[in-house]
Amino acid sequence: MALHRGPRKHEERHLSVNPFFGDADPVGGMTEAPPTHRMPDSSLSPATAYQVVHDELMLDGNARLNLATFVTTWMEPQAGVLMAECLDKNMIDKDEYPRTAELERRCVAILADLWNAPDPSAVIGCSTTGSSEACMLAGMALKRRWTKNNADRYPGARPNLVMGVNVQVCWEKFCDFWEVEPRFVTMEGDRFHLDPHAAAGMCDENTIGVVGVLGSTFDGSYEPVAELCAALDALKERTGLDIPVHVDGASGAMVAPFLDEDLVWDFRLPRVASINTSGHKYGLVYPGVGWALWRDTEALPEELVFRVNYLGGDMPTFALNFSRPGAQVAAQYYTFLRLGRDGYRAVQGSTRDVATYLAEKVEALGDFRLLTRGDQLPVFAFTTADHVTAYDVFDVSRRLREYGWLVPAYTFPPDREDLSVLRVVCRNGFSHDLADLFLADLTRAVTGLRRQEAPTGDKEAATGFHH
Repeated sequence: MALHRGPRKHEERHLSVNPFFGDADPVGGMTEAPPTHRMPDSSLSPATAYQVVHDELMLDGNARLNLATFVTTWMEPQAGVLMAECLDKNMIDKDEYPRTAELERRCVAILADLWNAPDPSAVIGCSTTGSSEACMLAGMALKRRWTKNNADRYPGARPNLVMGVNVQVCWEKFCDFWEVEPRFVTMEGDRFHLDPHAAAGMCDENTIGVVGVLGSTFDGSYEPVAELCAALDALKERTGLDIPVHVDGASGAMVAPFLDEDLVWDFRLPRVASINTSGHKYGLVYPGVGWALWRDTEALPEELVFRVNYLGGDMPTFALNFSRPGAQVAAQYYTFLRLGRDGYRAVQGSTRDVATYLAEKVEALGDFRLLTRGDQLPVFAFTTADHVTAYDVFDVSRRLREYGWLVPAYTFPPDREDLSVLRVVCRNGFSHDLADLFLADLTRAVTGLRRQEAPTGDKEAATGFHH
């Protein structure tokens, strides 16, 4: 959630209200302009309130043209109707809404089977508000498991978590909030994610686990989870250290099972203790829903699960928050039911086809060098070629925004901060036709940028929102 400052005095202003917003009489229905940063004294009609907010939101970008976000921006109308019918259902109140709770249970079972759990009935899982919460819960379980196994040394010893420097910021938040030392495997050369042997070398008796990312947000590449587990197996043979692995499959855990079935990354690896994914990314559901699954009760200590009875019945809960809508869970089950394995394979395959096609066309322009090609996650990253000196990636991002496309430009983490890239995320609904329109606009943008004498150097202009 974004943190915002309150308005400074000179920012106070009033919203204008069109006379036509009056329900019957445009003149008699005129309303005094309500303030923007304090609650108005009087009420508005629902039609007026809707229209005022609706008109201001028209200035947002078009979500379908947002090639920065991994989050789903299109669902079928039937899914939207179903979600509207469930907006008032509180997911935590399983006694009052037992069928919604049952749909959550079924989704967990479906994911356990999809991720090749040896005993799906032993898997424990829950829905979350997204992968960030799921990662926090997985980290908490890793820490508690380590704490129990090291009761004679903790709290004197400081636990640590090993991961690639490319992890999503939620893992840094976890380490900060739960007082765990983050140990980052840095990028090196053309390796933009975790190196298994380097990760194993950072582990010691205080390591609660290692995070492997199935689909890096920086470039869309899969981290080698099987090789990571093998390196940790070898570490155990040498030292006796038994380090569990958590797979952050925010995106890839809903792509690999359908398109990369021979890739071993999931519960087939005994060292994988837990997996998370975002239902609202390549799970194809509107935000926000995530999923966290643990191999068995040993991976998720029972004392982390709270039980409450003040909603009626006995409610087990493992979450960072409490009340949240059941709409996204219903939509996730709808999508599982609607598509099935064949449907997911077709959707994800089509999306990957668009990504690889577009990456090839971008490379053919001659101004860019590809870092990835969209053949893992349907995501690819690229930077300007060595001979391009008139503009940089931030200029490209800014120019594409003028055509309506939102394409992020950013620098890589430590040890590759010299590298600035653009990233294109291809999602369901971003068709070959839209890809061709994007390519045409990129070509026009590049043609104009080639006439610059030098990059503008204005990184801030590449984004439309500033704190």
